[in-house]
Amino acid sequence: MKIDNDVKLDFSDVLIRPKRSNLDSRNKVDLKRTFVFKLSETTASTWNGVPIVAANMDTVGTFEMAEGLRKSNGLCAIHKYYDESTWDTNLNHHRQENCNIIYTLGMGSDDTNLHEIEKAQRILNNHKDIRFICLDVANGYTEKFVKYVSHIRNTFPDHIIIAGNVVTSEMTEELILAGANIVKIGIGPGSVCTTRKVAGVGFPQLSAIIECADAAHGLGGYVMADGGCTCPGDIAKAFGGGADFVMIGGMFAGTDEAAGEETEEGKAFYGMSSKDAMHKYSGGVASYRAAEGKKVFVESVGSVTLVMQQILGGLRSACTYVGAARLKDLSKCTTFIRVNNQINNIFK
Repeated sequence: MKIDNDVKLDFSDVLIRPKRSNLDSRNKVDLKRTFVFKLSETTASTWNGVPIVAANMDTVGTFEMAEGLRKSNGLCAIHKYYDESTWDTNLNHHRQENCNIIYTLGMGSDDTNLHEIEKAQRILNNHKDIRFICLDVANGYTEKFVKYVSHIRNTFPDHIIIAGNVVTSEMTEELILAGANIVKIGIGPGSVCTTRKVAGVGFPQLSAIIECADAAHGLGGYVMADGGCTCPGDIAKAFGGGADFVMIGGMFAGTDEAAGEETEEGKAFYGMSSKDAMHKYSGGVASYRAAEGKKVFVESVGSVTLVMQQILGGLRSACTYVGAARLKDLSKCTTFIRVNNQINNIFK
């Protein structure tokens, strides 16, 4: 047993310190970024857009969400439960240029996940405009997952690979060396994830982003912060901490484009390791495991375009406060100051 006594921080533990700036208007801030992804020793691929991503949850990662986010130049990780006919029906109506769809793959019970990989090959061969593949598992620390990332890189050599989730620098490096272009960061910070309570495992999200981004950038890779953002200010802090992409679930769960069931309590939203999700897709919670997610009801908030307007407006404001003319420069211009929430809570 070891104890790491270094201070680790969540979004609520810090604020961004304002600095002198020569930006006199928020509309002068450029929120688009251009990324170059190394696919092999001789090939690379570029992508340009706003690096906000809808999470690959079945209530959030929908084709309707992808179409809504297209207007803001964002990305959508489509959930893995759509069948091939649904993919074809939707993508036949999807414009080919500047596709903002990410294809999601789980790992499955064997090393190759053959059935799902063959399905992915058919879909991606039919729709060559899809350039991103997200390899999504709850625990990215297994040797099996590292081998799986390498296998997917060899199987899909021309695609941009996103892999996770992890929260430490050494595993970020491991996944990039295995073939990932983007590593997904976050264990337990999501609003409907209960891993920290059920398993006692996790890592404060802001510190995880800072440490993993430093490791990834040293190897020419990128990181995607996944979970923990409850407001535009948290997203600004994630980018300020070095995140290249930010994945969002709960903030999009109440939009018109989300697929949660409408009830008198609000729109249903649940974690993909929750009892509700496992009953829906696996027939129940297996006897050897516990649910690590929960179901909540969120307020309907209208179109995702309106939510993105708030998010992008907050990002422009943050950039203006610290003198960053481009989103790319926000982390270079950010100084975090710690706020003593523990002391403040005593007087509440």
